[in-house]
Amino acid sequence: MGEQPAKRIDAHFVAAGKYHDIDYPRLEILKLLAEHPHIRTTVAADYSGLERLDQCRFLITYTCDLMPSEDQAKQLRTWLEAGGKWLALHGTNSILVFTEEGLVACPEDRPDVFDMLGTQFKAHPVIGPFEVEVVNKDHELTRGIDDFEVVDELYLSKTTAEIDTLMQTTFEGEATGFVEADWKKTAVPILYTRDIGKGRIVYNTLGHCRGHYDLPGMQDFYPHKEMCAWNYDVYYDLLRRSIGWAQRDDTRGES
Repeated sequence: MGEQPAKRIDAHFVAAGKYHDIDYPRLEILKLLAEHPHIRTTVAADYSGLERLDQCRFLITYTCDLMPSEDQAKQLRTWLEAGGKWLALHGTNSILVFTEEGLVACPEDRPDVFDMLGTQFKAHPVIGPFEVEVVNKDHELTRGIDDFEVVDELYLSKTTAEIDTLMQTTFEGEATGFVEADWKKTAVPILYTRDIGKGRIVYNTLGHCRGHYDLPGMQDFYPHKEMCAWNYDVYYDLLRRSIGWAQRDDTRGES
């Protein structure tokens, strides 16, 4: 007899936020999920309706400057502690506020969320190439992947809780346009895990994406599309591995 079909797995995907072409990663991630016919996904444009997570094995977020409310953050944490899996991408850990001088500030007024995620976005330098070092070469998300160079928006962050870094880079220099602009040499996590109770977060900071029409009120037509990590096979490999990890009913998965 042949193998029985896989059992249905439910997932929830929050794709929304500012300054990015949210449509492109929403479509690409849904296509990756569609490689697994037994995954049934709901898609949301904010953190409302998190009761849906009670039926879900995992959550995916691709957002920028979009925070759950305090009550929604409590829902998320309760779900994680019970064994939920959260694949957080790119700007999930960002709050952005423009100062009177036109600089971008990143206020620390949501410690509930940043403690849960383990990091908070603080700044990024001009988009350009940087080396990604695989610091844990024996994890299911990284095994067989060599160090690589990528052109992307390098997310400089503050570590807010204990994380297990799988990939990182090193940065020293200026993040023009941000309140926290001057950075001494520092290790920057690119891919990491964080345990919450019986659950686990996998955070991948790569994946910036901006099209021509994603800065309304600031620039009607943005001349140069930015696809960044979406141009690289290794990024899709990491996303596929993360979706594989998220499906398994073993809570945290491999450490």
